[in-house]
Amino acid sequence: MSEETIQLDLDESGVAVDLPMPANQRDQVQGVPYRPVGFRDDDLPTALERAAAWLRDTQEWLGEPVDVIAIHLDYDDTQGAPYYDLKLLCNDEDLAGVPRVIRNHESTATGQ
Repeated sequence: MSEETIQLDLDESGVAVDLPMPANQRDQVQGVPYRPVGFRDDDLPTALERAAAWLRDTQEWLGEPVDVIAIHLDYDDTQGAPYYDLKLLCNDEDLAGVPRVIRNHESTATGQ
């Protein structure tokens, strides 16, 4: 039995280089553990809508649902900061594109 190595194309923070990024400049994929993907806004429905749009884009890119471990909602009452801080705590492997790479590797290996 031989072990195959699958090469991931990751950026300096460890996520796939072609992972869809949140569209708004206030939103970001943060560090480990659990890779919080943050959506910040003064309007909670707007932050939730952006989170939902990002989940849809990422699910389409990944080819399967994103493992969201938890959803964390906090607020920041610092002057000038967006009030709501919504975070989706996501599986590291999903944000690195592992399921996508494995599926592509398997289809290449089987000639499909």
